[in-house]
Amino acid sequence: MSRVLGPTKTAMLITDVGLLLYWAVVFAGLIPPEYAYRDYTNPILSDWNHSFVPLDLAASLTGLASLCARAAQRPLMTVSLTLTSTAGLQAIAFWALRGDFTLAWWLPNLFLLLFPLPALVVLARGGEHAPVSR
Repeated sequence: MSRVLGPTKTAMLITDVGLLLYWAVVFAGLIPPEYAYRDYTNPILSDWNHSFVPLDLAASLTGLASLCARAAQRPLMTVSLTLTSTAGLQAIAFWALRGDFTLAWWLPNLFLLLFPLPALVVLARGGEHAPVSR
């Protein structure tokens, strides 16, 4: 397994399952407002949060598919990692514009933004040509 892509696959699995669990928890209404982001009960902020559902689901489903696929594994991984990093960037940009620097929301979103980048560089350069699968 490659030096960069191997650990990325582990991070992808944890992240993709985590995103699916996060949305299950959100839709089940299990996040107490005191643990949620500022203005969690504001309908506009709720709509903003829910606007990430298609992006997060696309990232998770392409990521999980890339972990199971033999054919098209690299393109699926590239799409998933790009979508994941984009979701993190969008959230960080929003929190920065609001001046809300709550670590509980920044850290997971910084992780989403940053962990895909080394693998995306490798994939874009066509490096580590050994198969991504185990």
